[in-house]
Amino acid sequence: MGHEIELKLSLPARSLPALRRHPLVAGAQKLGQTVTLDNTYYDTPDLALKARKVALRTRRQGRIWLQTVKCAAPSTGGLSQRPEWEQPYSGAFDFSAVDNPAAARLLIRHEADLVPAFTTRFRRETRLYSPAEGVEILLMIDHGEILAVGRSAPICELELELQSGSATDLLELACELARSLPLMPGDVSKAERGYRLFLDQPLEPLRAEPSCLTPQMNLVDAFRGLAFAGLRQWQANAAGAAQNDAPEFIHQLRVALRRLRSLLRLFGPALPPDFVDEWNEHLRDTAARFAEARDLDVLYEELLAPVEAEGLSRDEALPRLLAIARTARDQARDSAVRNLDAAGQGRLMLEFSLALHRLPSNNLIGAADLTTFARLQLTRLRKKARRRFEAADKLIPARLHALRIALKHLRYGVEFFGPLFPAKQVARYLETLARAQDTLGFLNDVDVARGRLESWADEVEDLLAAAAFITGWHGPRYARLRRRALQEAKPLLWGKAPWRA
Repeated sequence: MGHEIELKLSLPARSLPALRRHPLVAGAQKLGQTVTLDNTYYDTPDLALKARKVALRTRRQGRIWLQTVKCAAPSTGGLSQRPEWEQPYSGAFDFSAVDNPAAARLLIRHEADLVPAFTTRFRRETRLYSPAEGVEILLMIDHGEILAVGRSAPICELELELQSGSATDLLELACELARSLPLMPGDVSKAERGYRLFLDQPLEPLRAEPSCLTPQMNLVDAFRGLAFAGLRQWQANAAGAAQNDAPEFIHQLRVALRRLRSLLRLFGPALPPDFVDEWNEHLRDTAARFAEARDLDVLYEELLAPVEAEGLSRDEALPRLLAIARTARDQARDSAVRNLDAAGQGRLMLEFSLALHRLPSNNLIGAADLTTFARLQLTRLRKKARRRFEAADKLIPARLHALRIALKHLRYGVEFFGPLFPAKQVARYLETLARAQDTLGFLNDVDVARGRLESWADEVEDLLAAAAFITGWHGPRYARLRRRALQEAKPLLWGKAPWRA
């Protein structure tokens, strides 16, 4: 069995000439001629291999045929390490070399049912990059397409495969290339893309992963694992938003960035201060690019669309105000897509991944107990939320908003550290916390909407009545939730918490 360690980077086809001209690529040793690779992926009619995250492929390169079996493994920032078994193919499958017992049993059990599912055909150029003794990296430029049941999708990517050296060497090369090339790290393999095409599955927004923590982890490894999960969410939703205008991609992208910033603050005592400051700034600035689009989506979908559907007003002013809101929302969405800037986003993701790999540790951090650290940090977050609660006793909107932000940070902290504490208690606490956060979120949405609607109406005076009608329509619910906002939050901040022994 081999372990394939590679970094997958996508780029626009128009950028291929610039990639080939790049000094690091042009100066790397060319290995043979450009070749055409014809690949066929096999599965059972009910996709039993896909269900177990096993890929089976045959490849024809000229007169040479190969059989390859791969098992899925986590990929982050385009960097993956997968077990792989490759051998000559003579027209019949042979799984005797697969030394993963579960994968071998699966393949042998279904061998008679295997049929072609989809194919890929692409041209591959291969070069060997060796910047220092002991470091060898294959640079493979692939350009072609995936074909499945009459549908097709393009392939245009650079794969960096480690022959010798470390994962950091791959990331350093990728960061250098990304300084002048529009490279986007990709966690989706050709096989995964093929299955999506075969099943005609649309891209779906990626939500936050469950926490991966265990009590045995040291603080830096715990942070790194959680940060990689956040990076996967950021990357997947940035890629999705570039291809799909569904607003949830932008929302989940911003969630990923917020969670990463919260994670930096939470683990700050165990991390280099310059690392925390630098990446907090980068992530904050990136999230700010998409704030307007998300705010206007919430305004329209959550507050205006229900009023429009009711059709309560016969006045011409309300449809005009709704049209202004739709136009603003659509413009903000277009701006968000432009702000995605694949080149800039890809470069930032690669640099963040490299910085995570380079994070230092020391004996003091290694000796620190993760569960004790979690208790201290969650207690600190709860004390901060208590102060925000006490300041919000007059129900002033700005102070309720500050309490909402404090509860959000507490919620992220409980989600991150949740596996270290009793699962049922954590689940109950998070459910109550989410409910309180939703209440405060609605109040903030209405407060923000009132200001925005009035600013639009100020420019056209006869729209003021329409703006007042919209906020008044939500008035009863606003008043009801405003009265109970602190009642919902109080038990969370002074009652029993799952991390308290």
